[in-house]
Amino acid sequence: MTPSKRAEADLPGGASAQADTAAWVEALYRGMLLIRRFEERVYRLFLEGEIPGTLHQYHGQEAVAVGVCDVLRPDDWITSTHRPHGHALAKGVSARAAMAELYGKRTGCCAGKGGSMHLGDPSVGMLPAIAIVGGGNTVVTGLGLAMKLRKSDQVAACFFGEGATNEGAFHEGLNFAAVERLPIVLVCENNLYGASTPYHRVSLVPDVAERAKAYGVPARIVDGMDVLAVRAATAEAVASARTGAGPTLIECKTYRFTGHSRSDACDYRTDDEEAEWAARDPLLVHGARLEQEAIEQLEAGVRAELDDAVEFARSSPLPEPHEALDGVYA
Repeated sequence: MTPSKRAEADLPGGASAQADTAAWVEALYRGMLLIRRFEERVYRLFLEGEIPGTLHQYHGQEAVAVGVCDVLRPDDWITSTHRPHGHALAKGVSARAAMAELYGKRTGCCAGKGGSMHLGDPSVGMLPAIAIVGGGNTVVTGLGLAMKLRKSDQVAACFFGEGATNEGAFHEGLNFAAVERLPIVLVCENNLYGASTPYHRVSLVPDVAERAKAYGVPARIVDGMDVLAVRAATAEAVASARTGAGPTLIECKTYRFTGHSRSDACDYRTDDEEAEWAARDPLLVHGARLEQEAIEQLEAGVRAELDDAVEFARSSPLPEPHEALDGVYA
């Protein structure tokens, strides 16, 4: 049984059920590990000058992407942000396709036209990421409306940061989704900072979840460093959306271990704060549920997968100049 086929973490007793649970727990860890090691590898390649552009990395927030996407079906959709690597890998974009896209190669998931901030692949249910803050919060309403009009039981999930909740798009999208009871799950990755600005400096409402109440939308606050907590909240929200009950907002309290982008030295954060969150690393939290031997095997597998992805990206062709207009609509 694949992770996405599971309804809940708890299974009936018995040896086969226990084996299935163990495999599922390992699969969740592997999903987070792939994101972490992908980001570490990409960071080094960027510093070495192999990867162009800039990077907004996902270290520390892996439990959110994996916990949410583990619930979603292949035909469910997500929208993402300028920090999309983790969302892409969790939703099913291959490491090869993601890496080649960062290299700007034709074999990338967006044919080399998107780069780091615009990863995505409609074939796995991910719109190319929208780098505008709050940009996905209205686009996801369109996805949800289409699903409702088609009378499908699909769900659309929207990832966004706490900083996006001061954008008009957040409020407009949330209100429309609520009134129309659209099958949407709004996932706020509250990592405390919009770039370098603490959330408490720009909002007198300490929890994003409180804002949902103004629109009659149920909301939950979860530990965004624990993949099982994120998944449990998402399973409830997705089940509600599929039955026509409308949107749910999930606020995941999390933390990015890196700067906002590669030029950010994080001098606005204290050492104590960083140490406190590092102790809650999603890989440590969930890794405590696994045997060390299993972790070592997963590490080896991920390392091999990323070695392959890098070589694939390096050897892939660049787009031809005439391809710049392919897939462009005015």
